[in-house]
Amino acid sequence: MLEKKNKQNILFGINFQGIRKAGTLIGSAIAGKDYDYTKGNIYKAIILLAIPMVLEMFMESLFAIMDIYFVSQLGSEAVAIVGLTESISTVIYAIGIGIAVAATAMISRRIGEKRPIRASLAAFQVILATTIMSLPIALTGLLFPENLLLIMGASEQSASDMHMYTMLIMVSAPIIMILFAANAIFRSAGNAVTAMKVLIFANVLNIILDPILIFGFGPIPAMGLKGAAIATIIGRSLAVGWQFYVLFKGTSIIKITRRMVRFSLKSILKVYKLAAGVTGQYLIGTASWIGLMRIMAEFGSDILAAYTIAIRIMIFFLLPAVGIGNAAATLLGQNLGAKNPDRAEKSVWRSAYINMIFMTSCGIVLMVFPKEVIGIFTEDPAVLLPGAVGLQLVSGGMILYALGMVLLNSINAAGDTARPTWFSFIAFWMVEIPAAWFLSRQPEIQQNGIYYAILLGEAVLTAIAFWWFRKGKWKEVEV
Repeated sequence: MLEKKNKQNILFGINFQGIRKAGTLIGSAIAGKDYDYTKGNIYKAIILLAIPMVLEMFMESLFAIMDIYFVSQLGSEAVAIVGLTESISTVIYAIGIGIAVAATAMISRRIGEKRPIRASLAAFQVILATTIMSLPIALTGLLFPENLLLIMGASEQSASDMHMYTMLIMVSAPIIMILFAANAIFRSAGNAVTAMKVLIFANVLNIILDPILIFGFGPIPAMGLKGAAIATIIGRSLAVGWQFYVLFKGTSIIKITRRMVRFSLKSILKVYKLAAGVTGQYLIGTASWIGLMRIMAEFGSDILAAYTIAIRIMIFFLLPAVGIGNAAATLLGQNLGAKNPDRAEKSVWRSAYINMIFMTSCGIVLMVFPKEVIGIFTEDPAVLLPGAVGLQLVSGGMILYALGMVLLNSINAAGDTARPTWFSFIAFWMVEIPAAWFLSRQPEIQQNGIYYAILLGEAVLTAIAFWWFRKGKWKEVEV
């Protein structure tokens, strides 16, 4: 009888029972069923959290690719302005990501301790802290968009013609940062599905609106690059409205009630203290990207456009991997809250293993077909050829990005946000930037030296993170 049952489950070498179990697990992950991530099989916990997080990040990366695809139809100058604006906007992402990690550290601990009311109290203070920090950024973007582009190396003509895109993106800083923070709240509580749905909604709407507003449709006039910014603002604004509905209506484990809506200086300062280290890391890292962009700009608009497209493609593959890193961070925080540091550590190493397999597979595809991938976005040989070479070079470091991403996310989620800031400073400003400056001035490699410098910086960062995580000092941090 047992033999007959096994034959039914395995036919032509295919294990149908295993496929059914995998399908059930994936279905549970997407459905968002409640699960105690401090108990049971670690791989199951990773998959339940990672699948919606990966889908969430996939949609974000899909938007980035589609956005640059539509913008690329406007010419290399428009692509270059988008690249420069993203570099300028790094302060938005730096603070937003810093506060998001602070939310993960605080809320995942409280959830692991089985204290959802304390988690909800922390959630409102995170939203309030985010709003306060975003307002000066929005004001700066409103008043000085053209000046910022000129500082970044844009031509006077480009800055004059296209500064409206930069202004709109920076003015929307409160929306962008709250979107980051609220989704981090959902993820850290184990409700990754809501974060996934919100971002999918925002990005699908954005992708639909992009061609309509950029090129025009019926009575809607063509707005060019400005239309891309407006599409982004509409999609993200409606997404934040959805987030607030879930947070304040209590359809999640996090429920913000009227009694919780109050200003707590102590709590906000705690958010800023935790966020400061991560914001510092991101600013150090992204300031180095600005430096790289500035060095690359010396080679002209075509080379800069090639670099922008290559980096957008890398982001397409990196963002889903960030989902796995976020899953590791949530598991670490909740298990530390449950006083189970050994399980927290195992969760991180197993997440890193999965991430390295995924990223290495992506890297192989990009290294084998770089021209074909770049060719999706441009047919201009002056952009396509250098972009393909650059993409091939940076794709060689995928396994480094995968491991470093999980380890740094996890160290930060433990509340140990200060030391990784120094790790980033060493890797990016003592290694990467000097190497990029020196190598790009070698006649035989020129702009390709910048891509080699990126690989070198990431290798140093991953090595230091590996060493520190193995020491285990992060287990002793109180949040």
